[in-house]
Formats: sequence, structure tokens, C-alpha cells
Amino acid sequence: MPAKAAKKTKPAPWTPDSWKSKPAKQMPEYDDPKELQAVEDTLRNYPPLVFAGEARRLKKSLAKVAEGQAILLQGGDCAESFAEFHPRNIRDTFRVILQMAVVMTFAAGMPVVKVGRIAGQFAKPRSDAAETRNGVTLPSYKGDIINGPDFTKESRRPNPQRIVQAYNQSAATLNLVRAFAHGGYADLHRVNKWTLDFVKGHPLSGRYQDLADRLDQALAFMAAAGITGETSHQIREVDFFTSHEALLLPYEQALTRTDSTTGEPYDVSAHMLWIGDRTRQPDGAHVEFLRGVKNPIAFKCGPSLPIDDMMRLIDILNPENEPGRLTLIGRMGHDKVEKFLPPLIRAVKKQGRIVTWCCDPMHGNTRTSTAGYKTREFENILSEVRRFFEIHYAEGSYPGGVHLELTGQDVTECVGGAYKITDDKLSERYHTHCDPRLNASQALELAFLIADELRAHYVRRRDQADDVDLPEKGG
Repeated sequence: MPAKAAKKTKPAPWTPDSWKSKPAKQMPEYDDPKELQAVEDTLRNYPPLVFAGEARRLKKSLAKVAEGQAILLQGGDCAESFAEFHPRNIRDTFRVILQMAVVMTFAAGMPVVKVGRIAGQFAKPRSDAAETRNGVTLPSYKGDIINGPDFTKESRRPNPQRIVQAYNQSAATLNLVRAFAHGGYADLHRVNKWTLDFVKGHPLSGRYQDLADRLDQALAFMAAAGITGETSHQIREVDFFTSHEALLLPYEQALTRTDSTTGEPYDVSAHMLWIGDRTRQPDGAHVEFLRGVKNPIAFKCGPSLPIDDMMRLIDILNPENEPGRLTLIGRMGHDKVEKFLPPLIRAVKKQGRIVTWCCDPMHGNTRTSTAGYKTREFENILSEVRRFFEIHYAEGSYPGGVHLELTGQDVTECVGGAYKITDDKLSERYHTHCDPRLNASQALELAFLIADELRAHYVRRRDQADDVDLPEKGG
């Protein structure tokens, strides 16, 4: 007799606090539970940072990415900080993401879904729970929402009051981002002018000038036809969404609301949330929490991820196989992506799972300089992106986009790029509290190089379509 198919176990009921019954990695230990509870109670009465309808709109856009009809560009700070909170920094990061998106949109002929690591990216997982200096051991710095970077007992104490400050900073950030997105700052003509200025002064200007000039000509033609920011809101406004790693679960739980339209739970701390490579245990607290909220969600896929665990996570987090619900963010490393990514793609395809694939070329390519600075090689970042695209095309899958740590500031944290930042220049403007970020020039340079990949694929796809349509000779 054939063996009976195993019955699927019905998941236990979900509640916003059901994660507390699961093992929770990377969570801080608060020394005053009553203080933490008071902060949570306060946040429950605060307004939402985002709205459920906005999260549903993002989900629809990500469904287009999964179908190969759009591109995902996700980027922003490694970890936002209280000390560097300034409208100029928010503006500059928003600006470089817009520039990257315009370049990629024009090259691929498809919309780019813009998602910032912003207005909530305050918590960071760490390899070690504690840090020792000169015989003194203190908790590791885990992001400003948890503790401070200074190596003192008071600074490194997990402080619940920081949660309220993170909420307030996120709210202020979102107010400014929404003003930029809908108040004329994002007008395509303005963004392209920034890009033209970038190209003129860039060491590789000749390589990028053609694309920038053609983009300028396209906008001039549209203006001549009467399509301007005054006549079309699509020219002067953009959809810009927020995301962060859902690491600090008390914060996420306190900002979970029941949507009045659908009656479903949404985490209103951000439009999109992801689970990191260190907290993606299928039976862990972070997976338990995110399986219940209806936001678009993601999880990081590192080289240590077993295929069985990945498929189990997909089933837990997206049991209905809903397009746009789940993004898989590969973070393999340029020297590991060819070995570890193809089996994951094949398993997803074989099981017919609908996911959005995204490449994080940052976290697998970190090294320490001789002077002790964490850094990343621009060429390794680019190499992983290129291989990500090539592998997906070879496997008959769609490379949905990229997930980058970047800033609009002129920092010196990643080495390489056209301006040739070297190890000995890292100390000049090394501002990150955690991981190294691409600066504005490196980020836009990467966008042009990604545009080359997208344009090459677009040409191949067009030529293949033309070949199919050609009549047979002599017919």
C-alpha cells in the first residue's frame, strides 16, 4: 500500500504576545521589568507610525516584483542613531535612493519599488552578547533603541526609555520623508538634475553620460508633450516605504494594531519587516511574531541556511503562498553565492512557492582593516550583485532587487569605487556605529552598474521575444 501523506500540523493560535512562549535570541535583558512594561503600555496608546493600507499597497508592489514586472530597491542606514539625527542626513539618504531608483527604472523600463531602512532601524544583532576591554566586560552595543555605544556601565545598560525616544525619532523622520515624497522634492526633473551633476564630476563620467543624457532627453520630450510635475502627480511624487529588522519584539508588539478596515493585525512600526540571519529559527520568537502580522515580511538567507529550514520558514510565514507577502534576502558573500544560492532557488521553484528574491551584497562581504575598521570592498559588493543576477537568469528565476546599507553622507567606510577609497583613508570620515555603509557616490555608481545588468537582460529578453515572433524561412 502507498504510504499516507503526512498531515500538516495546524499552527497554534497566534496573538501579539504568543512569541513569549518561544526561545528569543538576540534580545536584551532588562533589569527592571516594570519599567519595560510601563514603556510598552505607553506605546500602545501612541498613534501608528504607518497605516495598514500603505502596507497593503507595498505588498501589491512586491507582488509585481515577484512576477518580474518591477524591481525592489531597499536601502538605508546600517543602524540609525540618536546622535546623528538631523534633517540633512534624512534628506541625503532619501535623495540618493531616489537617484538610484531613477537610473534603474530608466535602464530596465520597469518601476522600482523604493523601501528605506529608515524610521525604525535602531536595533542590531551582535555576534557576542558581551564585550571586554582592558579586563572590563559589559553588554555589547545593540543599537540605540536598546543601549548606547559608549563603553560605560550606564551607557551599555539596556534602557527601556530609549524605546520611546526611538519611536519619537521615527515619527519625526516619517513626517519629513512624507513631505519629501509628496511635496515636490522628488520631482523627476529635479532628481535627474542631481544625477547629471553627479555624472559630470565623476571619474567614470564617460561611462554614465549616455544613460544620463538619454534620461534627460526623455524628460525634455515629456515636458514638450505637456507632461510635467504641474500636470501629472507621478512626475512630482513617489511612493516611499519604510522597513527595519524586527529584532526588539516588545517594541513590535506594542505597535501592533487591529486594522479597522480588515480586522487583521498589522505591525504599524514600519511597512515591511524582516528577520535577520541570526534570529530566523523556525521555532523561535521572531518567526512566531511575524507569522501573525499581515505586513509584507522578509528573512535573510545566509550560507548557513539549510534548505529544509528555508522551506519550513516559507510555509510558516506565507502558508497561503500569497504574492508580495514574503521576500527572501540572500546575503551569501561574493565567494559563496555560486555555491549556496542555486540550491535555494531550485527548491523554491520545485515547490511552486511565490517569493520575491533580493540580494544583500553587504553582510557577507565584511572584513577588518589593518587599523581595526570594519569595511567592505566595493568590487566584492558589485561581484555578489552580478553573480546574483546571473544565477537567477541561469535558473530561470527572477532577481527581484537589492538590499543595501548606504548613506547620503560623504563617509569613508567601504573601500574601492571610482574615487578609490583605500584602507588608510577609512579614518577620515568613518561615522557608522555598527557596519560600514556605501557613501552617496558609491551607491549611485552601483546603481549605474546594476543598470548595465538590467539593460543587458532587457535587450536579451527583447531579442528572444523577436526570435519567437519571426516567421520560418520560406514560409
